[in-house]
Amino acid sequence: MQLRSEPHVLPDSSRAASAVFTIWNRKLHYYLGLYFLFFLWLFAFTGLLLNHSWKFAEFWPNRKVTTSERVINDSRSGSDLERARDVMRQLNVAGEVEWTAVRPNSTQFEFRVAKPGYNLNIAVDGTGRAKMEETRINAWGVMRVLHTFTGVRANDARNQRDWAPTTLWVLSMDAVSVGMVVMVFGGLYMWFVLPAKRIGGLVALLLGTAVCCVFVFGLRWI
Repeated sequence: MQLRSEPHVLPDSSRAASAVFTIWNRKLHYYLGLYFLFFLWLFAFTGLLLNHSWKFAEFWPNRKVTTSERVINDSRSGSDLERARDVMRQLNVAGEVEWTAVRPNSTQFEFRVAKPGYNLNIAVDGTGRAKMEETRINAWGVMRVLHTFTGVRANDARNQRDWAPTTLWVLSMDAVSVGMVVMVFGGLYMWFVLPAKRIGGLVALLLGTAVCCVFVFGLRWI
């Protein structure tokens, strides 16, 4: 006489925990998707702008450059950043402070104030005269700048984030990155618990992995 094995049945507590996890995983998946919707659209669209030179999205030829001069009280005290902030306060400007790599004239105090869509080069001479060159770009340029705007540069320890909106933007981008990781793992779970979708999902997963590996590892041998 052949005994039939009974199907494995999860204990009530395990089934309840699994049901709760499934419900909250779905909620987290679509709430994160809604929260990050416009962030993802922004990066998708600006990625297209970076890949293609579309005429309607030109911004650099349409930039506006103006120059001006102001006399300020240059105290020359404190650190370079404190001195720059004092100059900015007197000029009533705000943004991320960027230091030029080389100062052509050691008697001048030079730096740049930057934010998406706006750059202001400031040079203060020994008499307290501040010469300013302001460059403004249109909304297309702002979107492209946001794609890579971090407030810091690689291998440049002098330039640090010193403007609160820059830090907020960077934290938002970190949240988008972490949120995408959470959504991907949540999506993998939802795919795996649907047996009817496993074959198609596996094909899509393997195809995406293969294409990604070509760009990450394969290009060095092509």
